[in-house]
Order: sequence, then C-alpha cells, then structure tokens
Amino acid sequence: MPDRRVVVTGLGAVSSIGIGADAFTAALRAGATGTGPVTGFDSTGFPAVMAGEVRDFDPYRILRTIDPARWGRSAQFAAAAGRLAAQDAGLDPRELAAVRAGAIIGTTTGEAVAAQDLVGQWVKDGPRYLDPALVAQASADRIAAAVSSELGLTGDTQTVPTACSASNFALGYAYDLVRTGECDVMIAGGADSVNRLTHAGFYRLGALSEDVCRPFDADRGGIITGEGGAALLLEPLDRAAARGARIYAEVLGYGMNCDAAHMVHPDVDGIAECIRLAHRSAGVSPEDIDYICAHGTGTPTNDATEVAAIRAVFGDRLPPVSSVKSMIGHTMGAASGFGAIACCRGLYDGFLPPTANLRVPDPALGPGLDCVPGRARPARPKVVQNHGFAFGGNNVITVLGRVA
Repeated sequence: MPDRRVVVTGLGAVSSIGIGADAFTAALRAGATGTGPVTGFDSTGFPAVMAGEVRDFDPYRILRTIDPARWGRSAQFAAAAGRLAAQDAGLDPRELAAVRAGAIIGTTTGEAVAAQDLVGQWVKDGPRYLDPALVAQASADRIAAAVSSELGLTGDTQTVPTACSASNFALGYAYDLVRTGECDVMIAGGADSVNRLTHAGFYRLGALSEDVCRPFDADRGGIITGEGGAALLLEPLDRAAARGARIYAEVLGYGMNCDAAHMVHPDVDGIAECIRLAHRSAGVSPEDIDYICAHGTGTPTNDATEVAAIRAVFGDRLPPVSSVKSMIGHTMGAASGFGAIACCRGLYDGFLPPTANLRVPDPALGPGLDCVPGRARPARPKVVQNHGFAFGGNNVITVLGRVA
C-alpha cells in the first residue's frame, strides 16, 4: 500500500496563555506573556522565581471519562489537551473507538510533582508512610495512558521520555503510524508540570532567567520553566477530506538524530544535519521553508548554536525565526508540541508567530536574522519547520505544510 498523506485536523492546548487552541492562538498572536512568580512550590532561596504556570486549569471542566484525582498533573494536562484536540477535530470517542487510534505523548520529567511529594513523605516519615495514591500517579507511562483512557483509544499508546524534543519525536512517530496505515488516527504531543526538581536543575546549570524569557536578545538571561499539555490529532488526508474536516496542515516529514557531543550543550553540526534530514524526509529544500519555529530557549548557548546551525543550512537566505518560549516559558516535553500548534495555526490562519520580549537583537547572531519581534505578523507561509532539541543531543525537527 502506498504511503498515505497525513494531516492535522485537531489541536489541543493547555498553556499559561490560554486553554484551547483558539485562546492559545489569540494570545500568541498578541505576544502575550504567561509567566509570573512560582506558586506551585516553595521557591524560597531561589534568586529566579518565575515560571509559566497554567493557573486557571480545572481538569473537571474538560475531562469526561477519567477521574482527575487519580492522575498526576502532567497526565491531566495530556488528557485535557487530547480531549480538546478531538473536540477541535469534530470527533467523539465513539468515532475514535471505531478506528485504529492511539496516543504518543512526550515528556521530560514525567510526573515530577507526584515524585517530589513522595520524596518529601519519605524524608519526613519513611517509606512505610508513602501515600499509595501518589505512588500510583508517579509512573510516567500514565501520561499517554491518560489520553487513551479519556478518549477510549485502543491503539499504540506510549509515553516518550526524550525530554525537550519529545513532542516532535511523538509527532514523527505518530505520523509514521498513520502514513503506513498501521493506525487511522493518532494523538501526538507532550505534557510536563512545573516542579522544584526541574527548576533547581536549570538553576544549578545557570540557565534560569530572573525576569522574562527573551530569545535572541542581546541581554537574554536564560529560560523560564513552564508547563502544560499540547496535542495534535493526525489522520489520513483522504479520510479527513471525506468527512469534511478542517485541515490545519499536512505533516510533510521529520528528521531525527543524536549528536551525542555534550550532555547539555547543543551542537551546530548535529542540528544542521537534523535540519537536512528533515528536509530530505519532507521532500523540500531550504528555499521552500517560509518560517522556522525555533527551539529558542533564551540561553546564550542555545540561541547562538541554533542560529549558527540554521545558517549552515540556509546560507545567507534566512527565513523568519521566532520562539514561542518567549511567551509560555520552556514547557519541557510539551515545548515542540506547542511549537507545532503555533505552526499549524500560522499556516491555516496566515501569520508568523512572534518572539515576545525582544528588545535589542543580539548582533553576535549575525545579520539578516528576522525574529518577528513583539506581535505576530500577517503572512501566508506554505512550508514551515519546527525545532525540538534535548539534553544529550537528541534533536527532532518536523516539517509542516499548508494543504492547497
């Protein structure tokens, strides 16, 4: 059987700037910043106390099948985003149950909030007094399981732990399953929660900003930790067209590699090769790319390395490059999922997502770099690429296109 064309027909976002694809997109276009002082844990002693928390999230308002009290916060984010994506696609659980459908969800720290609470109980009272309910929530595999349990999906269900590139990994994997006919519908994305462990880790690396995240800025100071759930519903183009679905974008291909050069520093050559792999998979050339949704963490090293890798592939002709992390923070395993949602809406609605908080572009990044500062820009992109990079050199880049 020839490969099927795969499209995105549903988007689900649970983010610090909005819940639901429309609310997320409206805030994104305005360049809204969803970060503020941490409330999810005691930040006493941290010089950097900002995070992109989803403060108005009530899982009981979204979830219809699973009991939120039995699931961790990351699983709740994933299930809610999956439910919203299915609703956005115009599919209900009965329709999903009638086809081969599954969920691939990426994460960085899994259910770190539950694990963090369990460690506190262990230190205070010993292992005999661990809360069984928290123990049941702590396993990271439950993040993808929550999506399938909520929607009644019986196909391939996996949590992908490849950290900050995990959503793109999930999207590529889901694309392959639908493309080859192994599945008819897949939900792909990522979920993570703000927690003390992640915050402390990035603080010790010297990577936390003390105010806002400003990627590509001369005075950028680092990341802001963030949280949320991002989900995209994938199905074959012919099936989507037959049911009259709204088609946001086509998944054209992806590239994946591991440069294995350094545990935390990104590598120019590894990223450049991943871009080339993505282009070959998608059947496009650098001249075809109209926009790049960057990993764009706002750390001096990431931004310089990423731009250098882009230049190594694109030469002097750079497409616009922006980072949604400037608005929602670094949502870890959900990061490239939110980037994919931004790309889909940019293709469908006709705009380029912005880099918020950008004041003075860093001249060291070189000439001709257009970071779409401040607010979204009206445009009609046809082909875009979405970056996701992770510690250990795990790089995944997806390519999406507008369906004519």
